[in-house]
Order: sequence, then C-alpha cells, then structure tokens
Amino acid sequence: MMPETRIPDTRRSPAGLEIVIRVAGVVVAAVAAVVTAFLELELSALRIGAFRTVLAGDSPYEGSGDPLPLAVPVAVLANLAIGWFAVYTTGRRRGLVVPWVLWTLVMMAAAGTRTAEGDYLVGGTNVVALVTILAGSLTFAVHSYRLILRPLRTDSEIPGAAK
Repeated sequence: MMPETRIPDTRRSPAGLEIVIRVAGVVVAAVAAVVTAFLELELSALRIGAFRTVLAGDSPYEGSGDPLPLAVPVAVLANLAIGWFAVYTTGRRRGLVVPWVLWTLVMMAAAGTRTAEGDYLVGGTNVVALVTILAGSLTFAVHSYRLILRPLRTDSEIPGAAK
C-alpha cells in the first residue's frame, strides 16, 4: 500500500491577512452604516411636490405635498446589506453589533438634537423619519435574531468564513 499523501490546502489565507480582512470588514460596515443613516435622514424630509420644485431648479426640500416614504425601504434594504456584509466579512455573528450601534446612535442623535433655531432635526410630525428609525432598527434586530437561531457549525460559524 502506498502511504497517504496530503495535498496542502491552498484555499486558506495567512492569519495576518484574515485579521486585516475582518478589521476592514468592520470598518467598511461601520462607515456604510453612518453614511446610510445620514442619507436616510435626508430622504425622510422629501415630499411628493419636490419633483416639481427640482424640475423648476429649486431645492428638493422646498416641495409641498404628502411625505415621500422613500427612506423606509432604503433603510430596510441598506441595513440588511450592511448586516450581511459585516457578518460575512468578519465570519462572526457579533460583526453585526458595530454597524447596528452606530446606525442607531446617529438616528437617536438626530432625533434628539436641536438646530440653532431651536427646531429638532427629526420632528415628531415627520412620520417618515420615525418609521425609518423603527424599521431600520427592527431590520438589524430581526437579522440578529435570525443569526441567533441558526445553529453553530463545528468548523465555522458562517459559511464562507475563514476556518
């Protein structure tokens, strides 16, 4: 009988590269969470009449009419994508925590901050912004809950993660 020969596993990355990828994944997810939070806050102020004002060459925030709930689906989809990216690049379930906390802090800071004139950035009458905060935070919570329900694997927590 021939002795068993082992073929080296070339799919494994060096330990240093794995750490760099994990840290970079958390940093990219954190920056994306902050940027999308500000984008969603801006989108929450849009009104249906803003299209007419943009076509006339004015600011989109000068429009009138009903609120345009564009920020809600953007928050849900962006937070799902950011959560998936954070978990996939770190290879750990806890990778979701940093973007979730940063996104929530930005939203809560915007809801409780007054401008120089004494107005709140997110007023109590801006239903789109309030629903965006609720839907975005619930998206992270549901994503986290689904990760908790997923059974652990012996070789790795997440498919595709470094072993």
